[in-house]
Amino acid sequence: MLTHHPHRMVVVVDGFALPDNVARLRKARNLSQEQLAEATLVGVDTIGRIERGIRRNVRPETLARLARALGTTPLELLGAATRTASAIDAGLLRRGIAALDDIDDVLDPAEDQDLRSIGQLSSSGRRAWVSYVAGRTEDLLIELPPLLSDARKLAHTTTGDANADAHGVLTLAYRLGAGLAGRVGLNDLAWISAERALSASRRSRAPELETAVSLRYLVWVLVRQGRTLEAEELAIRAAQAIEPRILDRDEDRAGVFGNLLFNAASAAIASGHGDRARDYLRVARAAAVRFGQHGRANEAAIFGPRVVGLQTVEAAVRMGEPAAALALAKHLSATDRTVPRFWESGHHLHLARAAIELRHNREGLAHLTKARETAPLWSARQPLGRSLMTSLLERSSRRRDGGFAELAQHFGAAG
Repeated sequence: MLTHHPHRMVVVVDGFALPDNVARLRKARNLSQEQLAEATLVGVDTIGRIERGIRRNVRPETLARLARALGTTPLELLGAATRTASAIDAGLLRRGIAALDDIDDVLDPAEDQDLRSIGQLSSSGRRAWVSYVAGRTEDLLIELPPLLSDARKLAHTTTGDANADAHGVLTLAYRLGAGLAGRVGLNDLAWISAERALSASRRSRAPELETAVSLRYLVWVLVRQGRTLEAEELAIRAAQAIEPRILDRDEDRAGVFGNLLFNAASAAIASGHGDRARDYLRVARAAAVRFGQHGRANEAAIFGPRVVGLQTVEAAVRMGEPAAALALAKHLSATDRTVPRFWESGHHLHLARAAIELRHNREGLAHLTKARETAPLWSARQPLGRSLMTSLLERSSRRRDGGFAELAQHFGAAG
């Protein structure tokens, strides 16, 4: 959580803040600040500022070096070792997303030797996006707060093209914040982050495209908030605005267009209009075929024939058509390496749900196993996996093998 002290605002977990942990572990290993600086290649002044609570945002690479030298992990160094995942997420995400620009600059002013260049910031943004699509939540929780802080500062201190580039990175960072906050159930924070992404996108180098992408995240949050009719209308308007024309071969526009249709379909299903959802998915499928048989995955959109297929299967499950979902899955195009692993893992969770609803328990168990193998860290956090595994446990009338128990433990259904 965020706790205010007279001279600092830090993430406090179980009574310890990052400054306390660095100082405590350094002294426990009988290291001076100078020795720790030498071991980590981190400036002794920086270590001093961290221990005094003056340095609020620590670079992921700095945190990793300190953790290695002190014999711990980055999250443990932040004091997160004994907290639940949701509590860790809430504290770190609120620190990064909910900071106000002007206040953040006063509390943690930028210094020339600390502030990253636009090129370095863009590289950090790409790495954060890779962590996001790979489902590496713990890595992203470390990477995102300093990325947001530096992008805000560069957006305040640069002009011209550099300023537009800074707003582009800031837009991406806020979108990742919205997606991550939504994944862990912090919908209020996801809304703040999506709105800020939308605001920053209008000052980027490609405002039309970036605005459309940011609207996609905003729509996603609206669905999670239960504002489904509003979400569907907004998604369709944004899709109409970005839709590629007949001779337009811009794959990014096509991908954003298709992803907005996915959002519209999700909203329509949630409001009980499956017929409209099917129409949106048919249009998305036609767009995917038009732009080629290979998928595309970048910060703008994840799109392609297989992605449409995954969305269609999920829609069938959500509309209460488990048999149709399992049949559709048999005709999907081959696995596309551009599709994020957590999407593929989620696909198997939906197929497990369909199989278990039909009481095909063995098939459901196979899909749960595949979901775990495909994205172990991501799948372990999914409520759907836990509820499905709980159902299988309740149905089991005899002692199962060790693999079954391990799977129940993985999904948190073992008590």
